[in-house]
Amino acid sequence: MKHHWFVFCQGDLLLERHTDGTYDVPYQEEPPTEVKSWTMVHDLTMPDGEMVKTYSIDYPVSDHPLYEMIGLRQSFHHLSAEQYVRAGKCSEILYWDSTTKYCGVCGGPMKFHTEISKRCTFCGKEVWPQLATAVICLVEKGDEVLLVHAKNFRRDYYGLVAGFVETGETLEEAVEREVREETGISIRNIRYFGSQPWPYPCGLMVGFTAEYEGGALHLQRSELSKGGWYRYDALPEIPGKMSIARQLIDAWLEKR
Repeated sequence: MKHHWFVFCQGDLLLERHTDGTYDVPYQEEPPTEVKSWTMVHDLTMPDGEMVKTYSIDYPVSDHPLYEMIGLRQSFHHLSAEQYVRAGKCSEILYWDSTTKYCGVCGGPMKFHTEISKRCTFCGKEVWPQLATAVICLVEKGDEVLLVHAKNFRRDYYGLVAGFVETGETLEEAVEREVREETGISIRNIRYFGSQPWPYPCGLMVGFTAEYEGGALHLQRSELSKGGWYRYDALPEIPGKMSIARQLIDAWLEKR
């Protein structure tokens, strides 16, 4: 029986290159690479009911006539939206598996109990993949939007204020706190926009919009290198379309 095979090596995904220059995830009966005796091949059921397979390899595939290793982020530009989301889930499961080999309570070996759960072979403790929930917010002030450049950005583009949700917070409280901590301003009318899996390595981004209420802009220099208010018709370079940040900005621009 044929399956889609999501094969990773240190964050890079193995894709099949077609003669027309397009790419796809290998779809075949057997694994596209050699599988060692100790390799854990995961069977994962996707939301539509299809079973896919995923595993990690120790060394990247190179100089192959059919296959090419491409970073998970870059695969967004080569795969369908459905396949990109699937790849993200597979990547998260592989990361989770690699970091939960032993029980955090007694140190015993963990064994898979279901596709997405493990049970300690000594004390019986069960664990499931954990998501790091983050909020991201587009703050508008009339015809201007607040854009910032975080120090961890790899390119010179401007995005939106974002940060992780802390224990005991609601999502809205996290939005208000992150905006205040990173920029010094207060906001109002916080509204939910949408969410996005963010498998780098295991996140969930929850998007919001808000309106400027008051305060002078003071950037948190430990997190942000630059930022400011930008008119809709004079924006700097903004994130690519794979991110919910871009979805938020595009939705705001459509209203203009």
